[in-house]
Formats: sequence, structure tokens, C-alpha cells
Amino acid sequence: MTASQAPSHPDGSAGTVPITWPASIRPVRLGAFSARIEARSAITTAVITILALALGVFSLTIGSAGLGLGDVFDAFSGHASSYTSRTILEWRLPRTVFALLGGAALAIGGAVFQSITRNPLGSPDIIGFSSGAYTGALLVMLLGSSSSLGTSLGALTGGLLTGVVVYFLANKRGITGMRIIVVGIGVSLFLGAFNTWALTAMQVENAISAASWGAGTLADIAWSHTTPVLIALVVALPILLVLEADMRVMEMGDDVGQALGVRTNIVRIWMLLLAIALVAIVTAAAGPIAFIALAAPQLAMRLGGAPGVRILPAAVLGGTLLLASDLIARTLLGTTQLPVGVVTLCLGGGYLVWLLATSGRKKR
Repeated sequence: MTASQAPSHPDGSAGTVPITWPASIRPVRLGAFSARIEARSAITTAVITILALALGVFSLTIGSAGLGLGDVFDAFSGHASSYTSRTILEWRLPRTVFALLGGAALAIGGAVFQSITRNPLGSPDIIGFSSGAYTGALLVMLLGSSSSLGTSLGALTGGLLTGVVVYFLANKRGITGMRIIVVGIGVSLFLGAFNTWALTAMQVENAISAASWGAGTLADIAWSHTTPVLIALVVALPILLVLEADMRVMEMGDDVGQALGVRTNIVRIWMLLLAIALVAIVTAAAGPIAFIALAAPQLAMRLGGAPGVRILPAAVLGGTLLLASDLIARTLLGTTQLPVGVVTLCLGGGYLVWLLATSGRKKR
């Protein structure tokens, strides 16, 4: 409602009643455009962004070469030796950038699924899309292809096909969040069994490589893996931010959304496809990485005090969580590096137990 459309004062005099906003929301106008900014969420996102940048700079100093912050700044300014520049810019920087972008992509996928299912458990990890991407990659390896391009295409195809299967199996007399989760868990269990069989059917060398990749690792990440994730985010993020308003309306139910003019089925399909694509592209490069898509949207919502999941705060926190998990994986055992998926799985298990415990207390 604009100021000119507002009702008159209670005393009957001409004029308009000033519109007041909650303290946590600030209206912003830029010419003909206006928006409402959630102040606490915006501040939290800015703080997490600064933390992510600090962790990113610190991660460039981690490694056996013994380089420090001065070497990092010299490499970026062009004053470092060729060895130092190669180590930082070609070996360490792609891994750091991928952790930030990949974590953001996973968190965005989780935010979309949790919003659509209206359930904090509605993430790609639980519903089975990560398992589907892993299945696609394993099938490519079983057929004899070991190229990174073939594996990536297989993972992307597997994730998308899993999404289609879950959607159509759950779309019986209407889509509901709980039905998507239950069907997704069933599909995930089936795919998990198939993946186990596929590993046993491979040659030993390929099985070891596939099992290592299946644990989720950033050890061999290069710019060739980071660039597709960056392109996917550049394409998908603006579209999802435009659709986020419809997503919030749909959280109140399809009937409410349709009454307010939202084309619920079209919006849901577009958001699902984009979210699945983001998760599948990350999985294709680094393997299935658990916990980030499940926890980042909910943690961002609680830290920002928002009434529901938000895409941008979740993306920033997701990148920070994956980078922090990778730092733990690289330093926890000294010279031996753990797969980052092992760290995120341990953290995610604790988070899932806490989430179920707190949900149970709320119901009582």
C-alpha cells in the first residue's frame, strides 16, 4: 500500500497514516524501485562475508611450502617468485575459491529444497540428489571413461534424472513437502545400494579412485573445476533471487500462492532444476559433500533472525562452512589430509542430532 492509498487519520482529517516498519526491517527506495532490507540478516551476512574472506586469505598460507601472508600479498601484486606465484595462484587459490563457491552452491540448493518442502530436513543430502549425482559419475566410470568431463556430465545427468524421478513419484494428487522427503529417502537408499555394487564391480584402481572421490575431497581441485561452478552461480543466483519472493509466498501453501497470482508449479520446477544443477555441478567436481546443504540455510536463518530461509545469507554461510571444514581437513592430522566430506559428515551428524532433539522439545 502506497502513502496515497493509505486510509485517512482516525479523526477524519485529510491526510495519510504513516507506514511503520518493524525495527528489524528497513525500507529502501532507489528511484522507481523499492525493497525491504532485513537489518539483522544483512548485518550477519556482511560479518560472515568478512570472516569468509579472512579464512580465504589464511587458507592460502596452509601447506608444506611454508608460505606466509607476505608471500600471499606478493603473489597477488606480482612481486613474488615464480614458484611462490605458482603455488598460491595455481595450486592453492583454485581450492579456496572452489570451497567458497561450492559451499555457496550447496547451501543455495539446500535453501531451495527446504523452502519447497517446508521442512529443515529437506536438503539434497537427505532427499537423494547427491546420491544420484554420485550414481551418474559411477556409471560413467563403469563404462570405461575416466575423463573429468565425462565424470562431470555423468554426475550432472544423474542428479537431474534423480530430481525428475523424485518429483514424478511424489507428484501423486499434488506435491507435499513430506511426500518429497519420504520418496527422496527411498530413492536415496536404492541409489546407495547401487553405488555400493558399482564400486565392487569396478577394477581395483578405479574403485579406489571412485571411493576417494565419493568421500568428497578438494585435494585435486583446479581452475577447470572452479570455472563451471562460477558460471552456474552467475546464471542461477540472479534467477533464484528474482523467484525468492514467490518462494516465500509458496511457503504458506500452494492455495495461498495461487490466490496471490504465483504460478506455483512453474516456479517450483524452475527452482528445483536450478538447485539440482548447482548441487550436481559441485558433486561432479568434488564428490558428494554432506552437511553444507542441510545446515547452512537453517544456521543462517537463526543467526539472521529471519522468519524463513534466505538464499543470499545461506550462500555466504555455506561457502564459509565448506572453507572452514576444508581447513580442518588439511590441518587436523598434520601432514595427512582428510577428505573434506569426512569433516562435514561428522559435523553434520552432530547438527542433525541437535536439530531432531530441539524439534522434539518444541513439539512437546
